[in-house]
Amino acid sequence: MNRRDLLRLAAVTGAATALSSAHAAPKAAPVAGPLVISSGNGVRVVAKAGEIIAGGGDPLDAVIAGVNILEDDPDDMTVGYGGIPNEEGVVQLDASVMDGRTMKSGAVGALERVRHPSRVARLVMERTDRAFLVGAGALKFAVAHGFTDENLLTPRARKVWLHWRETLATHDDWNESTVIDPDVKWFIEKYGPDNFRPQGTVHCAARTTSGDFAGVTTTSGLFFKMPGRLGDSPVIGAGLYLDNDIGSCGSTGWGEANIRSCGSHTVIEYLRAGKSPKDAALETLARIQHITKDTRFLDAKGRVKNNVTFYVIAKDGRVGAASMWKGNKYQLHGGGAVKEVACDFLHEA
Repeated sequence: MNRRDLLRLAAVTGAATALSSAHAAPKAAPVAGPLVISSGNGVRVVAKAGEIIAGGGDPLDAVIAGVNILEDDPDDMTVGYGGIPNEEGVVQLDASVMDGRTMKSGAVGALERVRHPSRVARLVMERTDRAFLVGAGALKFAVAHGFTDENLLTPRARKVWLHWRETLATHDDWNESTVIDPDVKWFIEKYGPDNFRPQGTVHCAARTTSGDFAGVTTTSGLFFKMPGRLGDSPVIGAGLYLDNDIGSCGSTGWGEANIRSCGSHTVIEYLRAGKSPKDAALETLARIQHITKDTRFLDAKGRVKNNVTFYVIAKDGRVGAASMWKGNKYQLHGGGAVKEVACDFLHEA
């Protein structure tokens, strides 16, 4: 990196620090007891995981049990059963897990017909010498271990996919229905008419009273994605990374940018260097901003348009989260209760 690049990176990082100071959420004080953090959609996730840990349960059991709630919920169309399919109408799921006590990890990608990719990822970690299985191989492995092979495309998700396919282009053989189905209306009201391809993922990580970490990230991926596309969620070091001596980090949002930046691993390394969870997340977002050169992904002011969020727990109990754009929230279980907290952010509209 030459002197000019160093100066540009310093400028972006300085801007991130200034913005975070001006628009920071209240600082979370260190917590001595167990902690569970999740993305904003994880209210029930952190409640379940926190309950298990408070009862003396295993942290990896806890976070996986938490995300299983959403993997089982057909009304959450971003993960598991009922997740939005790829462009061909096939549901493909991704997940990763990591255990700080062993520093082992497991992941599955483009897994079809099994609603709990988080559980399969754990088995990859525990029952193989490998870290990542994808596609047909991941399905065969899951079935060999007794997972149910089932159709994950719910009637509602199929209707939403069909509406997307019919309205995708005017120069094809698919005709749009003259009446919008109630399930499609529900989807549009939930996600907004201008956000028909949102990125939905749930991350959950826990720190026990003894300081052990475990984490999971699970998703059905970008709505109507290319078949076989993998985002950051199943990639260790991108959608999830932790170090039992340092802390944990998980991510949701624009997966490709997070893969390019090794986002969650980068956050952990900033923690290792002494930064707070908030500043570690903001520095990594500034890094994503710096390396994004394609103008298709930048607004008129040169800012990254897509959102990315990091959720962080430090070894000493400090907690933080930050997004590329203002408005995101995260869920935190600590001190016996669940609370929703505003994320810090790099850019404000």
